[in-house]
Order: sequence, then structure tokens, then C-alpha cells
Amino acid sequence: MTDELLRALADPMRTRIVELLAGEQLCVCHLVAETGATSSNLSNHLRLLRSVGAVEAEPAGRYTYYRLRPEVLDAVSAHYAALASRSRLASAVKRPCA
Repeated sequence: MTDELLRALADPMRTRIVELLAGEQLCVCHLVAETGATSSNLSNHLRLLRSVGAVEAEPAGRYTYYRLRPEVLDAVSAHYAALASRSRLASAVKRPCA
């Protein structure tokens, strides 16, 4: 998992796109209707999500459908689950002050 992926998922519009794509494959026209954003704005967000591997595109005639790659979210989830597990162990450890 990369810092770029975490930064990409932290943006509110990209979070909304990911939430929408978790339910079904959508094209930009669907995302415009759901979010109220412009198609060029959504295209920029989708390009970034594709560049970090969170979303895949599939051409379908004159449209392109986008789908979420669940394994990417699984990796993010596993990363934070591991941090939570480490923090439980760390609650008993204090570094002494010099």
C-alpha cells in the first residue's frame, strides 16, 4: 500500500466515488447524476483513482464503465487492522524519557 493510495482515498469526492462503485459499475454520466460534480472533475478523480490502482475501467461502446478493485480496499483495511493490533500491545509499553 502506498501513501498515494491513502491520499487518493482521503479526498471526500473520491471517497464518494468509491462508495458508489462499491455497489455497482458506473460510467461518468451516472457519477455526475449521483454526485452533482462536472464530468471533467469526475474524470480527473477517476484518473487518479485508476493511477493508484483503486479503480478499473472497461470500455462499453461510447461509454467507459468504472469498477472498484476490492482487493485494494482489503489491503487498506488489513494495514489499519495491523496498526490497531500493534496499538493494543503498545498500551503496555512506555519509552523512558532521557
